[in-house]
Amino acid sequence: MKLNNVVVALDLSDSCAELVEQAKKVSDPKHTKIWLIHVAPPNPDFVGLEVGPQYIRDNVAEELKEDHREIQEFAEALRIAGFKAEGLMIQGQEAPVLLGELDRLDADLLIIGSHGHGSLYDLFVGSVCKEVLKKSKKPVLTVPTAQL
Repeated sequence: MKLNNVVVALDLSDSCAELVEQAKKVSDPKHTKIWLIHVAPPNPDFVGLEVGPQYIRDNVAEELKEDHREIQEFAEALRIAGFKAEGLMIQGQEAPVLLGELDRLDADLLIIGSHGHGSLYDLFVGSVCKEVLKKSKKPVLTVPTAQL
């Protein structure tokens, strides 16, 4: 199966390098574009563009800038290795944004990490990986990233 577009969901945890390596293993540098996507949390309601203390808005903006820089470093490393790659950072709810980007980019495969927190954690916090697996119309490669 020829892969034209591979999407890698990066949460900027220690597992990102492992996910990028998996993308390199399944991709052909001549035919495949690797899309690195980080979904940043949406701005809280109290930190809108016009409301909230300036220092909070500045702090959020600085964190987003640092996250974007990290995504771009991964993309640049892939380009240096001979792959076509682009890094994207989008704010919103993780699973719906990822699912929308899979369609928009006409992805052939999503690579996502599974941290394996456990059922109690998933019950209260939820699991992006599980939600994506349930709703994705595209193939998904889950990479176990839990630290043993």
